[in-house]
Amino acid sequence: MGVIKTALEIAMERTESVKSDKSSIDQFDAKQRGKKLANAFLAGEADISNEIKKTDSSQRDSLKHGVFDVLISQITLPADKDDEKRIENAGKGLSIIINNSRFNAIHKQLTQLFSQYLQEAAQYEQAIRQQYGPKLRQKEEELSRRVGREVHIDPFQDPEFVVFYNQHMNALKGNYQSLIDKAKEEAQMMFTR
Repeated sequence: MGVIKTALEIAMERTESVKSDKSSIDQFDAKQRGKKLANAFLAGEADISNEIKKTDSSQRDSLKHGVFDVLISQITLPADKDDEKRIENAGKGLSIIINNSRFNAIHKQLTQLFSQYLQEAAQYEQAIRQQYGPKLRQKEEELSRRVGREVHIDPFQDPEFVVFYNQHMNALKGNYQSLIDKAKEEAQMMFTR
């Protein structure tokens, strides 16, 4: 009859040949520190340049990768004016670790693009509401007749309006998203050089 092994014994046999690589652990830790540094930078609590200088040269690239991963993920279409400031700070942090004048120009263009997007999104929303307004008033009148008192409908509670709204806003977002994706690809190429 065969020997029955515990799960621990089987795991130990399978991992006997695996040795811990101190260097890869240090690189992983440096990347995690970079991610924390990026978040602290976005919160206004850290200086990326100083932290990079303080980091051992063997871990500097991993630290920068961690910072880059977090900051590049912040480059998205803003939902409101508050998002613009966060995105602008992310771009400033990326400028520090990319250190390329071409990226600085891209960052400036993105900042202008985000302002333009917010203005255009507000105009789109207003136009959508105006275009859908007569239909919404017709629904309100019909509902008011049914219940015997005046009824006002929030447009976002009307499923038909929500579909109409999303359709038009997603078209606008699509136009801008392709530009953002291209800028992020260029930033990635500049960073990896």
